[in-house]
Amino acid sequence: MTEREKSNQKKNKNGGFKAKSQKIKAKVLKSYYGNPLKDMKLIAITGTTGKTTVAHFVHEILKATGEQVAVLASDQPFKIGMLHKFLSDAWKAGANYVVVTVPAEGLRDNVFYGLPVTVAAMTNFVTAGLDDMSPEEYLENEKTLFDMDPEYVILNHDDVNYETFSEFKGKKGTLTFGQSSSDIKVLNSKLYSKGTEATVSIKSEITTLATFVPGETAVSYMACAAAIATSLDIPIDHIADGLAEYLPD
Repeated sequence: MTEREKSNQKKNKNGGFKAKSQKIKAKVLKSYYGNPLKDMKLIAITGTTGKTTVAHFVHEILKATGEQVAVLASDQPFKIGMLHKFLSDAWKAGANYVVVTVPAEGLRDNVFYGLPVTVAAMTNFVTAGLDDMSPEEYLENEKTLFDMDPEYVILNHDDVNYETFSEFKGKKGTLTFGQSSSDIKVLNSKLYSKGTEATVSIKSEITTLATFVPGETAVSYMACAAAIATSLDIPIDHIADGLAEYLPD
């Protein structure tokens, strides 16, 4: 056995102990905080890049419909106790939707264990964006979210690893986004110094989406947010209004 194999074996063993401990902790916290998600819908957004931007897009779209929304968006992993406290605080504030980014490290550590997921979305899988994880480890962690039986699954049809994730289906439906054959299809786009515009087809209806977020990647992130919103039956005009409202820092 090579040193790398020995290291991976030790890591898997330690990870197994930690995962079991996290599951027990999740059950305790869920009971302690009174299971706030019984009255709220959880939208979980994962991927190597763009999670935070998509989360803020979805936040603004839901606000445009008049919904009460709480968002926990960060590219950094967070502890399970922080997540459950956030859900409790959101419930106390009257939120009926919570939008949370899902770093792969959080999935590996089971911070979402036992939580009902309404929408699970993946922005992309860019191996160059990985830090201390091999592509194989990252993929395995990502599968954890989609194995939680979300009601809807949102996938990037343009991603080179799409076939790997295409096996995952939502209980109520699965939507794809991208320039290729997708449910939310990007027809063309225009890039500006202070924003981005894209013409997309949503449920066979052509519409224009625009954001103050500049760059080509913003097109994909808008399409991802539109797919999430579409799975929630949000009208196209509210999707466009919400995207246009987000002002990046």
